[in-house]
Amino acid sequence: MSRILLLCWRDSTHPQGGGSERYLEHVADGLAAAGHTVVFRTSRSPGAARSETAPSGVRYSRAGGRFTVYPLALLAMVLGRFGLGPLGELRRPHVVVDTQNGVPFFARLATTSPVVVLVHHIHREQWPVAGPVVAPIGWFIESWLAPRVHARSQYVTVSLPSSEELAGLGVDPQRIAVVRNGLDPLPEDVVSAAGEATAPRLVVLSRLVPHKHVEDAIDVVAALRPRHPGLQLDVIGSGWWADKLLDYAAERGLLGTGTSEAADTGAVVFHGFVDEATKHRVLDAATVHLMPSRKEGWGLAVSEAAQHGVPTVGYHHAAGLRDSIDDGETGLLTHDVAAMTDATDSLLADPTRRDRMGEAARRKASGMSWPATASAMAQVLDAVAAGRRVSGVISGRTVD
Repeated sequence: MSRILLLCWRDSTHPQGGGSERYLEHVADGLAAAGHTVVFRTSRSPGAARSETAPSGVRYSRAGGRFTVYPLALLAMVLGRFGLGPLGELRRPHVVVDTQNGVPFFARLATTSPVVVLVHHIHREQWPVAGPVVAPIGWFIESWLAPRVHARSQYVTVSLPSSEELAGLGVDPQRIAVVRNGLDPLPEDVVSAAGEATAPRLVVLSRLVPHKHVEDAIDVVAALRPRHPGLQLDVIGSGWWADKLLDYAAERGLLGTGTSEAADTGAVVFHGFVDEATKHRVLDAATVHLMPSRKEGWGLAVSEAAQHGVPTVGYHHAAGLRDSIDDGETGLLTHDVAAMTDATDSLLADPTRRDRMGEAARRKASGMSWPATASAMAQVLDAVAAGRRVSGVISGRTVD
């Protein structure tokens, strides 16, 4: 069996861990279940163990912060070639997966092993948040330097639009494989709330950071509440932008408090970070899911809402949503907050159309699973280890 090193700047123990981290962790679990030796190298957030082995058999190795995670990982890789340091057990991995969250680890500079570059989406629209110094450096690395350093490497992304973005930066399409997201099964203790709601409910499931632009969802509920009395927006998730969003809702007189059981205290309720069962109970009670993010590789929340027959309204320019949402069938894609407001209004006013889209979304989500994702990634890694490159959508093989 193979020795596989996965590099990612965060994992799910990190306070800002999100969908891209969940993706790679599920891939890691699937690879370990297939008998491979898998080490997941990442940063170390406060309270996280420096080294631990998950029940799946994946070993997590953590060190460094937002910036230092990169050089420390490269140093660990160099030492590992001599059987030393935290990656000594791998020596020369059969393959390395270098996750590019804006910038890659540039693993190929520290290893002779074949390197696969995993990119969820291009960060062009997100770099300005990093500030006037970091932003231009980051965009230069992502748009010019990384494609040239990895001119012969295999790329993996999660949607066809993201594949097109990579090609636009000069990556050869014949080296870009698409391995789509999976989904966790619904928790068994989630009881459907269908038919119980007395007023329509919108929901946003997201990390609370600027580029997710939850402000747009707040604007939607503010505009529609006069036409849909009692309309409420549930915001599920946490992040460093939370206080700004609380202030934004409060300034509009929309701020609600409490949990989903006491959600009538305002037009907007911030639930914060919740467990899986609570997340799915809130999603199940929703009428429409809003995805106002400026950029997504796929948009895992779209598929999680779809599991409950809830259609999504999102932005066409968010790239990956053009793959996760079949416009006009499983949800609606719009271009700005005014159009998002109109689209949401149309679904709230037309239960028959909304239900039809919700059922189509549910059918689409039913074909997604993490074992299939891990199997597809394994196919890519096997090809790369054998010296080949693959392209197009890779469908995972699962055994019932």
